[in-house]
Amino acid sequence: MKIELPHVGESVTEAIIGQWLKQVGDTVQKYDPLVEVVTDKIAMEVPSPATGTLSSILVQEGDTVPMGAVIAEMAVEGGEPVEATKPTPEISAAAPTVIDRTGVLLKDVAPVGPTGSGGPMPVSAAGDEGRSYSPAVLRLAQAHDVDLSAITGTGIGGRVTRKDVQSHIDGRGQGTAPQTPPSATDEEDRIPLAPVRRMIAENMARSASTIPEAWMLVEVDVSSLTQLREEQVAGFQQREGAKLTLLPFVIKAVAESLAENRMVNATWGGDSIVLKRKINIGVAIAAPQGLVVPVIHDADTMDVTALARAVNDLATRAHDGRLRVEDVQGGTFTINNTGALGSVAGKAIINHPQVAILNTEAAVKRPVVIDDAVAIRSIMNLCITFDHRVLDGAEAGAFVAGVKQRLERARDWGLGR
Repeated sequence: MKIELPHVGESVTEAIIGQWLKQVGDTVQKYDPLVEVVTDKIAMEVPSPATGTLSSILVQEGDTVPMGAVIAEMAVEGGEPVEATKPTPEISAAAPTVIDRTGVLLKDVAPVGPTGSGGPMPVSAAGDEGRSYSPAVLRLAQAHDVDLSAITGTGIGGRVTRKDVQSHIDGRGQGTAPQTPPSATDEEDRIPLAPVRRMIAENMARSASTIPEAWMLVEVDVSSLTQLREEQVAGFQQREGAKLTLLPFVIKAVAESLAENRMVNATWGGDSIVLKRKINIGVAIAAPQGLVVPVIHDADTMDVTALARAVNDLATRAHDGRLRVEDVQGGTFTINNTGALGSVAGKAIINHPQVAILNTEAAVKRPVVIDDAVAIRSIMNLCITFDHRVLDGAEAGAFVAGVKQRLERARDWGLGR
């Protein structure tokens, strides 16, 4: 029986094999976890589709493979053992794949637009003579202008892996003897890259290098809002079983402002701008396994209390490693709550394929001038980073001004709006 890497949504096209939890010869029960895999959205375990004995492992830890590829084989109870075969070929030159990474911090290689529907990605270069490569290999090769036909693959079936391309870039490609990386000394330590960190690094570099970003920062007087929170926090925790922070109020203000400024709730479509009808807000969370962006779907339909429950639920499951694939799909806008880390000003990388991301910073008491008099107020900075292909300063400014106005009168909302 062939075991395939299951499809977990049209926006997930590939995954990195993290760790095999079973070895060849092991007896496996149906639904037992077989392997940990990392996608550009989430780390997850792949369960066994049947009861039997694992007869072969076709993809090694650290390899990047397309969804649907055969990764292992097993002898099913009552069936004949199967011989190990080569895994399903990766994406062929004749069938380009559409990359769609909604809700993750990504950016397509071709110009399109934290966390898509950017159109077909070319899968072969001239002279490749039908060789096929994974999207990760293609992205790395394109970013560094590498001729893939000049590289000898070391993967299964002679395929070219990301490690082969990186070795070529580092001067250890075909025809060059591999160099031994310098060992750690008493002046430095080396930490091997985990699959999640490698994926984050690749996605961040690609996003920052391909999206023409601009940004602006505004100050928001949240004095009345912080007072409301202080008055309600104890009772809210006891009543709802969730923490009451400023973040649910920010999400509510953002959701209402997105409804008024639809250009901010959009994606870049190459020859068009795609306006999203749903308002699904992702919240960047630094989980133990790496940065994740779980999504609150239809955030514009929820009041502050419901949003607080949703944030608490997603944050708890993110830190426990219990997020589902659907929890990180479908985002149309992202909030990066760096204020929770004590930051007072910062600029985030846009969460592809979205066109903007908002940093919410810590509320800090500062002297400000009000009606020609100095007063002590709680001030929060909001910094929006936006895709200048879709948004100009006027549109971005109108949106963030709407968020500011709503937060400054948020005490009037109460917790039920």
